[in-house]
Amino acid sequence: MAAAAPAAAAASSEAPATSGTAEPEAGDEDSREVRVLQSLRGKICEAKNLLPYLGPNKMRDCFCTINLDQEEVYRTQVVEKSLSPFFSEEFYFEIPRTFQYLSFYVYDKNVLQRDLRIGKVAIKKEDLCNHSGKETWFLLQPVDSNSEVQGKVHLELKLNELITENGTVCQQLVVHIVSCHGLPLINGQSCDPYATVSLVGPSRNDQKKTKVKKKTSNPQFNEIFYFEVTRSSSYTRKSQFQVEEEDIEKLEIRIDLWNNGNLVQDIFLGEIKVPVNVLRNDSSHQAWYLLQPRDNGNKSSKTDDLGSLRLNICYTEDYVLPSEYYGPLKTLLLKSPDVQPISASAAYILGEICRDKNDAVLPLVRLLLHHDKLVPFATAVAELDLKDTQDANTIFRGNSLATRCLDEMMKIVGGHYLKVTLKPILDEICESSKSCEIDPIKLKEGDNVENNKENLRYYVDKLFSTIVKSSMSCPTVMCDTFYSLRQMATQRFPNDPHVQYSAVSSFVFLRFFAVAVVSPHTFHLRPHHPDAQTIRTLTLISKTIQTLGSWGSLSKSKSSFKETFMCEFFKMFQEERYIIAVKKFLDEISSTETKESSGTSEPVHLKEGEMYKRAQGRTRIGKKNFKKRWFCLTSRELTYHKQPGKDAIYTIPVKNILAVEKLEESSFNKKNMFQVIHMEKPLYVQANNCVEANEWIDVLCRVSRCNQNRLSFYHPSAYLNGNWLCCLETSENALGCKPCTAGVPADIQIDIDEDRETERIYSLFTLSLLKLQKMEEACGTIAVYQGPQKEPDDYSNFVIEDSVTTFKTIQQIKSIIEKLDEPHEKYRKKRSTSAKYGSKENPIVGKTS
Repeated sequence: MAAAAPAAAAASSEAPATSGTAEPEAGDEDSREVRVLQSLRGKICEAKNLLPYLGPNKMRDCFCTINLDQEEVYRTQVVEKSLSPFFSEEFYFEIPRTFQYLSFYVYDKNVLQRDLRIGKVAIKKEDLCNHSGKETWFLLQPVDSNSEVQGKVHLELKLNELITENGTVCQQLVVHIVSCHGLPLINGQSCDPYATVSLVGPSRNDQKKTKVKKKTSNPQFNEIFYFEVTRSSSYTRKSQFQVEEEDIEKLEIRIDLWNNGNLVQDIFLGEIKVPVNVLRNDSSHQAWYLLQPRDNGNKSSKTDDLGSLRLNICYTEDYVLPSEYYGPLKTLLLKSPDVQPISASAAYILGEICRDKNDAVLPLVRLLLHHDKLVPFATAVAELDLKDTQDANTIFRGNSLATRCLDEMMKIVGGHYLKVTLKPILDEICESSKSCEIDPIKLKEGDNVENNKENLRYYVDKLFSTIVKSSMSCPTVMCDTFYSLRQMATQRFPNDPHVQYSAVSSFVFLRFFAVAVVSPHTFHLRPHHPDAQTIRTLTLISKTIQTLGSWGSLSKSKSSFKETFMCEFFKMFQEERYIIAVKKFLDEISSTETKESSGTSEPVHLKEGEMYKRAQGRTRIGKKNFKKRWFCLTSRELTYHKQPGKDAIYTIPVKNILAVEKLEESSFNKKNMFQVIHMEKPLYVQANNCVEANEWIDVLCRVSRCNQNRLSFYHPSAYLNGNWLCCLETSENALGCKPCTAGVPADIQIDIDEDRETERIYSLFTLSLLKLQKMEEACGTIAVYQGPQKEPDDYSNFVIEDSVTTFKTIQQIKSIIEKLDEPHEKYRKKRSTSAKYGSKENPIVGKTS
């Protein structure tokens, strides 16, 4: 294994880029890398009208998957016995590679045989923007094995002269199939690909075949095939390197990729068709081609018979420039909390002009949070909300910029708080089968309402007790924010003694704990949306907890339930001790005293999941193999186990991790591999897909980034048979041959890429320029005309308290955006010219059947 580099060298190799306000000289971006970052978020809502079984039991057990081309990257839970399954599963992930299609497959779960694919929704990458941010019903399309393709082929064609045995000259087509890239996994493993190469015309179909390449998604064929394309009689009428016109229009080269099935049927992987007339003006042609599906006419199912799938998809692609380009925009945004009035700040204006405030909130909150500016900004915009609040009982109940910012902040910083507080009880609820239904109308036959009521009370009491004792775990940022809200509410309603509590409970109970209880999968407390019975149980618990929080904080004598059965149930909790407990908890989490989070003494759970690891020792036959293991990462250690909950087989202390890097596929002919380099031998791990591998690498890098003696160089391939495959060094302790990847920021709790967030904000301003222009015009109109407003006009929807200050801020925004447009446009031009059509980065989309 590579020797540990000196600490100073490790530190210097990972020094973060500075974010100054100075602008780089024109052309500087050419010398530094522009990061292209893709992400996907959205929701798999539900399906309807799926094809029923033909037998008496017409229902299906369904689940849905998300695929990048043919690689599955997400799977929902199974919804049993339904032809209109309700999934309601949200997803978000970074996309670490290029792809052609984003696909959603609906499956019928089969215990004994392979799961049946009912239908799919396949969306081309370039069409994703048409569906962004809105829920859409998509008709399911039939799934045909001949249409499921991914990858590309590198091909060279040439025309040669050939002298025949009788001395005449004809022409010969030379087909050089060089390699393929990005072929799909077959049953989770790299395929055994081969290609057939055919010259096809009206009266000919000459076919040849390459050798099979074992266990690779990127086969290097490097095989050449020869085909005669003209007769000698035609040569006399044409120049030396031209094919006869009537022949060239009719001939094409077809290359079919297959996975060698050995004892079972070979699997079609895709095809390309290249007309020979690409050589009409040149004697040679070389290009990369995207593999295409084959239309074999097998369309027995009508598309409208298969059902529909409701999806919400938001795909983003950001071109992140070097840090110094974002200095002016960052500075303007970070000054927002100090601008008077707050409605004239750049951050507030962004929320005003975005079509969907949620688009603005996420990057804004993350950026302000990263620079410790969120609490003063959130306080200022919350104060603006309070001015319009007339009734203390409705305080912070709206869906404003202030409440959305605080919701997002609690999601980001409160993840661990929810895990230590709610997760154990939610696991118990979701994994037990106790009935808690207390609505007489919804009771099942044989249910005992008194038993159900006791079950529900047990869960509510347990959850409530855990919450009100959890104040020491509440993150400091949340406590600071709640303190500010409490102070402002008291000033706004000085005659209401309870408003200081309701201002805090409206967030921590209503918008944090209650939401996490009813949607545990959204907060990563459970892997999937719970089943129908559990959702009902969680809904009843959430309603009670939410009401306990507000009832205790307002000291009401009556509950606010509309349902009689809930009013009756809530009488169990109308005791003074509950009011005292709520107020004590709210006092504790809204004080200014510094708290030590329980997470500092207990290890923070970061990630877990099933992956494959390469055996560290030797097996009986002397060959190392791969075994499925359950991996668990905390802030202290990485462990793997035979099964979840079992004792650890192997432990790596986080402080001993020296580097975490991808592992080249050629090492073991396996995709999605990475290595954890530590004090002993490197741990080689295979994730189930590219998204999962990327997430594990990110979180491992983040948790170990501040370790001493981190490596500056590593080996991208494995040490096998006495040498490193990458550099052929024979010593196992040889220094690595490739610089380590600069990791993510060193903040373990909050992983924020501030350049990426600023780029998102730049994109949002760019998309909303027309609305920004209207706001600018409105400022001018208000400044000139001070009379009464008679009719609603273009600026009546904007909050403009100070037209002069707002106008100046808008001018600054426009100026900064214009300057940022220049390097972006320069990069787009460079990208379009450098990625020549037919290159590996920009392959040709060949003709289809």
